[in-house]
Amino acid sequence: MANKNLTNAKIAKKDEFYTRWEEIEKEVNAYLEYNKNVFRDKTILLPADDPFESNFFKFFAVHFNDFGLKRLIATSYDSSPVVNTQLSLFDDENQVTNTSSKAYKIDLTHVEDFDHDGRFNIEDVEKMLNEEKYKLNHGNKSTVLSYLKGDEEPDGINRFVPGDFRSKEVTKLKNKADIIVTNPPFSLFREFVKWVNPKEKRLLIIGNVNAITYKEIFPLIKDNFLWLGSSIHSGDRPFYVPDNYPLKASGSGVDKNGRKFIRVKGVRWFTNLDHGRRHQPLSLMSMADNIKFSKHKEIRGKSYYHYINYDAIEVPFTDAIPDDYDGIMGVPITFLDKYNPSQFKIIGLAAGNSRKTGLYGDIKYKPSKVDRGGCGVVNGKRKYARILIKRIK
Repeated sequence: MANKNLTNAKIAKKDEFYTRWEEIEKEVNAYLEYNKNVFRDKTILLPADDPFESNFFKFFAVHFNDFGLKRLIATSYDSSPVVNTQLSLFDDENQVTNTSSKAYKIDLTHVEDFDHDGRFNIEDVEKMLNEEKYKLNHGNKSTVLSYLKGDEEPDGINRFVPGDFRSKEVTKLKNKADIIVTNPPFSLFREFVKWVNPKEKRLLIIGNVNAITYKEIFPLIKDNFLWLGSSIHSGDRPFYVPDNYPLKASGSGVDKNGRKFIRVKGVRWFTNLDHGRRHQPLSLMSMADNIKFSKHKEIRGKSYYHYINYDAIEVPFTDAIPDDYDGIMGVPITFLDKYNPSQFKIIGLAAGNSRKTGLYGDIKYKPSKVDRGGCGVVNGKRKYARILIKRIK
């Protein structure tokens, strides 16, 4: 299963998953549809996105003028297994080989129509960066492309490898940026979000849906500093992986261009950029109508059960939320795919870490022997993580 592959990747730190152009385009378009000037005069940083490998860089470089960007910065890091090895921006005959495997930084403040065809496209990016890459490889000064040095201390030890997002170099770039966009390493998701600080910076990143329950992430969601993106709500998504990545999961393979990919379940965009879907109210039925007409056998002809350890009712499906119940309800974490902050207020979280971290908020809680740290319990059975919400009248 792909989700097992994700777990194995986290354990082995082999989480170099590379996002497809199609996924980026679909998500970014949702923000442009809501606000056509969302990126205008903004500096975008793409940390840990090798400029010569990343579709994030390709996408924003090609649309630099369309979006009205002020600046686009992309960095790779020294230990990346795909630096200059695959997913190349260039055709083989145009590729200038760099054998140093050092981390790059590309810093664009303008783009040009290099082939003079009246429009800016991927071919222009190729020509521009091939010129800059040639300068860099021959030791000449480049205003666009440069190497990163890392954080070498007086004792000669690098605290962070060149290009690591936690390094002083990349942190300085973050401080200059308006929006951070990337697919961060799955094993460092918590640390990455803390580093960005959604209370101060805009971001658009990919993570696993279960990150919602992390003690470092949920408070940001609860207080509307972070929410889910627009385009991914269910199913799995293919991600490119390095050439040395083992293809053991079902659904993994090699595409027509020879690039390895795996399919990963439960991924979501996390952001604090606004999009129209976030303001669409859920269309819901009353509690009585749900009990009478719901398509879910767990609800139809039955009732809504009360947790034995929380002062709230269990609502196992987002579309079964009653629109006339004024108390607190426990809903699946995927509720956030359709969460409208004008329709519901997030009270807390009933999950395995809630008892220890207090993420259940101000709601009354009575420990249970079977809740395993704070999950809601109905009829003696522990439920999966639930977001505790209340209807806004």
